[in-house]
Amino acid sequence: MAGLPEITIAGTVVADPEIRYTASGAAVANFTVAANDRRFDRDRNEWVDAGATFLRCSIWRQAAENVAETLTKGTRVLVTGVLRQRSYEKDGQTRYAFEVDATEVAVSLKFATAEVKKATRTAGAPAALAGEPDPWGSAPPATATARTTSGFDEPPF
Repeated sequence: MAGLPEITIAGTVVADPEIRYTASGAAVANFTVAANDRRFDRDRNEWVDAGATFLRCSIWRQAAENVAETLTKGTRVLVTGVLRQRSYEKDGQTRYAFEVDATEVAVSLKFATAEVKKATRTAGAPAALAGEPDPWGSAPPATATARTTSGFDEPPF
């Protein structure tokens, strides 16, 4: 992914995530995040919405299942990933869309609290993800749902 811009966006999920599976069994979750440009107008003494940016996001594998189980419409999130531009034809005109290939998705704690539970692993996960120590020393993914138990019995620290 070298050369592509990495971004972090804070916003609100506009609809429940959609999850699907590829022929090989890999999960992919798609969802849209709206980031509102909101400013305080001192003349009117109120907050004013100055527009919104909608970004379609996708995330893969175990994280996709965690996202689909955790996020719902209206959840405020932080999404980090690679920004991609694609073009398509509609009515004889070339149009462009920006999308985020998410690498991390987190529930924002700005206006909410969350209880974090370790996620269970899906069948067919690579050995390093199914209970074997991670060779890079990273922590197993966690979700803010009621999912419990995983192949990891000890925290990574």
